[in-house]
Amino acid sequence: MLLVRDIWYCKPGKVRALVDKFLAMNKLAGKVGMPTMKLMTDFCAERYWTLVSEMEVESMAVYENMMSNDQADPAAMKEMEAIMSDYHDLVESGRREVFKLEGV
Repeated sequence: MLLVRDIWYCKPGKVRALVDKFLAMNKLAGKVGMPTMKLMTDFCAERYWTLVSEMEVESMAVYENMMSNDQADPAAMKEMEAIMSDYHDLVESGRREVFKLEGV
């Protein structure tokens, strides 16, 4: 089992708008073959205006297949694209971390 963590460094004052996008994506998660993400915002972190999203996947192969969206509901994918269409306007940079969950 793997934990995929995306860390998003938002532009000043833009983290709430990105959180709202991710909450909307979580509602579509099952239709596009994604697990629900855990979302966290900074209380005390390396930088202000940080959003962290986490999801658990069985393997890198499962994650890669999920990201290719081959099996996803086309209508849900269009909705997902609309939700995330302008997210670059909210984000300065980010990174992804993948961890193996031990003892699971």
